[in-house]
Amino acid sequence: MAKYTIGIDFGTLSGRAVLVNVNTGEEVASSVFDYPHAVMDTHLPDGTKLGQDWALQHPQDYLDVLYNTIPDVLKQSGISADDVIGVGTDFTACTVMPVKADSTPICFIEGYENHPHAYVKLWKHHAAQDLANQLNDTAHAMGEKWIDRYGGKISSEWEVPKVWQVYKEDREVYDFMDFWVEAADWIVWRLTGVQTRNACTAGYKAMWHKREGYPSEKFYAALDKGLEHLIQDKCSCPPSPLGMCAGYITEEMAQKTGLKAGTAVCVGNVDAHVCVPAVKITGPAKMLAIMGTSTCHMLMGTEEKSVPGICGVVEDGILPGLFGYEAGQSCVGDHFAWFIDNCLPADYYEEAKKQGKNIHAYLREKAQKQKPGESGLVALDWWNGNRSVLVDVDLTGLMLGMTLQTKPEDMYRALIEATAYGTRRIIQSFEENGVPVDEFYASGGISQKDPMTMQIYADVIKKPVKIAGSAQGPALGSAIFAAVAATSKNGGYDTVEQAAEVMGKLKDVVYMPIEENSRIYDKLYEEYCILHDYFGKGANDVMKRLKNIKKSVTESK
Repeated sequence: MAKYTIGIDFGTLSGRAVLVNVNTGEEVASSVFDYPHAVMDTHLPDGTKLGQDWALQHPQDYLDVLYNTIPDVLKQSGISADDVIGVGTDFTACTVMPVKADSTPICFIEGYENHPHAYVKLWKHHAAQDLANQLNDTAHAMGEKWIDRYGGKISSEWEVPKVWQVYKEDREVYDFMDFWVEAADWIVWRLTGVQTRNACTAGYKAMWHKREGYPSEKFYAALDKGLEHLIQDKCSCPPSPLGMCAGYITEEMAQKTGLKAGTAVCVGNVDAHVCVPAVKITGPAKMLAIMGTSTCHMLMGTEEKSVPGICGVVEDGILPGLFGYEAGQSCVGDHFAWFIDNCLPADYYEEAKKQGKNIHAYLREKAQKQKPGESGLVALDWWNGNRSVLVDVDLTGLMLGMTLQTKPEDMYRALIEATAYGTRRIIQSFEENGVPVDEFYASGGISQKDPMTMQIYADVIKKPVKIAGSAQGPALGSAIFAAVAATSKNGGYDTVEQAAEVMGKLKDVVYMPIEENSRIYDKLYEEYCILHDYFGKGANDVMKRLKNIKKSVTESK
């Protein structure tokens, strides 16, 4: 009899579950639940205002994903819970929260509902950038070698700047919490009743190293004397390998989800990293871009190399036996959505409606008619800062070459091209530092729905682009890891490679570079790089000066 696993992907705005046949890889059923609180970036549910660059979430939304999507996929499929052998989960990262020793989030506790720091800090919470800057300066001044594994900079999106902000701005919450945990680990804790810490987020987001551990207490004390024992006091749970069984579904969770108590639950993972085996990647030199609201670039190598501007390199951070590299772009799908939401004239919406087309599809059709370079535009992809290779959230967007003849489709295509240039810059950084990129794969919603964008990427990076066979890449990846947690004894697999071979998927379609287009994009990429370095490496900090003026005016209102 067939066995099944459930993979649950917690994204930025929703969570989705997919029920997968372990023996064939067939995705039998899927279900999506939108977070009722979405992203809280202006105020809390009670109206408490938030500052600039805040991005919070409510942990109740994550529980509601479990309570809604798991029963739904079981009902849709008619599969018995007895035949579900494992559950795997993944999260955006670094998405982190303060909790008590029994896993209760601080924001659930009476009296803390109006404390912003009591809530989940989403990956794109950037309000701790000043502390990230101090952390980086301190690490370099002290000669800390571990920072080279993170491209020379720790992002404000990572764990330590975020917890440092809690310590500095709300000591009551800091002292009251027992643990500072990734949401990826918290959801597994709630499912199993057992606290674990996954090696992926510990390595990429909290500066942990398989052989060396965390940075020294001396380093944390140099940041702030009160943080000297941060790891011992707030992050003491030891990291666990990916694919390991974290525990089993509790009786309480069995009643709320419809799963069978005792079902294996995999150690948590990160949405981008877990997606790699979902496209059958099990070896080095193959880059996967998970393209959604942002893009994460995953790559494995056989050696640990220092690559400027990457998000991190972690041994066994993606798959065992290899060094996993991560880079990324902070704004991709968000980039395109911003433009459509804010920059289109009414007649575009009217014409799209008249033709019975989605506004995105209508605009893409117009942009697709253009040849590379036809618009005369070049843009920088920094509408939400730069994650790689500059690691600077205070950088902002730019578009050059506009005239009175510039049309919305020109600008829209230029923004798409900008994200492709950003990916090429990341690939270039890896290759220049001894980490080869021989193949390129794409997953995520954009890869599934937007052929124009994927062709632009192939033309810009000058490599064939292979496309994931599943629209739910991270959820499928989590289901693959769940099959490993269940083990072959219970109908699963003993290695991720074995599971990926059967359960992973690729589409037959491959986007090949068009040589004529690539020649033009080479010229445009040169211009992109000039702007990239001029505005991104300190020659002209006008973007930061403008941001500071905005901040001072906003705070004075």
